[in-house]
Amino acid sequence: MFTSGLQHVAAMYAGVVAPPMIVGPACGLSPTETSFLVGASLFTAGLATLLQTLGFWKIGARLPFVNGVSFAGVTPMVAIGKAQGPEHALPVIFGAIIVAGVLGFFLAPYFSRLVRFFPPVVTGTVITLIGVSLLPVAFNWSQGGEASSPDHGSLTQIAMAAATFVSVLVLRRVLRGFLRQISILLGLIAGTLLAIPVGLTDFSALGDAAPLGFPTPFHFGAPQFNAAALVSMCIVMLVCMTESTADMLALGRIVGRPADERTIEGGLRADTLGTALSPLFNSFATSAFAQNIGLVAMTKVRSRFVVATSGAILLLLGLCPVAASVISLVPLPVLGGAGIVLFGSVAASGIQTLATAALEKGENALIVAAAVGIGLIPIAAPDFYHAFPKDLLVVLDSGISTGALIAIVLNLAFNHLGGRSAATGHTEDEAGGGEPPPPGPADAPDATA
Repeated sequence: MFTSGLQHVAAMYAGVVAPPMIVGPACGLSPTETSFLVGASLFTAGLATLLQTLGFWKIGARLPFVNGVSFAGVTPMVAIGKAQGPEHALPVIFGAIIVAGVLGFFLAPYFSRLVRFFPPVVTGTVITLIGVSLLPVAFNWSQGGEASSPDHGSLTQIAMAAATFVSVLVLRRVLRGFLRQISILLGLIAGTLLAIPVGLTDFSALGDAAPLGFPTPFHFGAPQFNAAALVSMCIVMLVCMTESTADMLALGRIVGRPADERTIEGGLRADTLGTALSPLFNSFATSAFAQNIGLVAMTKVRSRFVVATSGAILLLLGLCPVAASVISLVPLPVLGGAGIVLFGSVAASGIQTLATAALEKGENALIVAAAVGIGLIPIAAPDFYHAFPKDLLVVLDSGISTGALIAIVLNLAFNHLGGRSAATGHTEDEAGGGEPPPPGPADAPDATA
């Protein structure tokens, strides 16, 4: 049970530590503070996984379901950090996540009725934007991360990123089975070892870390509440709930226990309760990890208690700052090389979802075109909204938030309102309003269809 649980941890480890590694520096945190954030994310991933697998009362899907920090919130949180400044960034982020989690908890019983408003044409667009929005972060890491540094973008930095990128691809090609599942993690290890001789590995955070420690509640300050941040994170919460619903439907089929409305309701309650509790321990919104569903299908080990064991392992890792600090040994160019594959696989999963969205019917292609176009504005033209009020920038500077809003509104306008489906001869399901399909590639960090 322990070794099978450890497999699940290894398969999702790179995905669960990547969000704090992005958000921490964006909010002005030092390497040591970022390591603390990583440990907190591991701890809350373990807590959320135990809520899902073991459950209590009406909380938990009681399926072999691994939860961790969702990639959906990364870009909006970076936008919040940019708007609020280092002093208030994390308290405002945590305040917004608490409200979004509580709102999602009370919406859980009703959300199954709302799923038809998040068909593949919407979820595929959002997942694609998540991956595309994160790729610039990987490019910046590949250059060394700090633009003011004299060696930013040097041949050494980019060569190290390229070596890691190639290592991940080669390992993915030659390995089989479980090792193939963790090729990104192995690529990070290989890249870090290659970086030691050229002096890019920094051991300082590891030396400062204690062997044992508890994520101090509200370590970065009491939560603060900002209206624009609340809107942005509530959108993220809806996206996370949609992801988890699709994962529960897929996982129920894999384990031979189809997810009914009660199971989905319990799973969403566990997701949202984990999200609401995460800021208490200095972490972010949680949702299902699709690659672990692929691992269940591959190993045929369907016991929820095995996955509960992986949750316990994550809790222990979160209580061991030294283990979290090991991630700080990985140089940013190495993270960048692996991140191109990691974040690119999210975008690929979104494209795979869009392939099931019947883009040839109705105005689905127009919905995708408009939502992706608006969602790419903050990436292609970062100063596009510079004249807008500061509070609005929290939403507008997040391509995921704006793209999701456009996709949802246009889907309602074209596929649900005014009897359009009947007028065009298509049912709502044909027009893109049906049940979400199963998850995308099993090796995607946190992407579902």
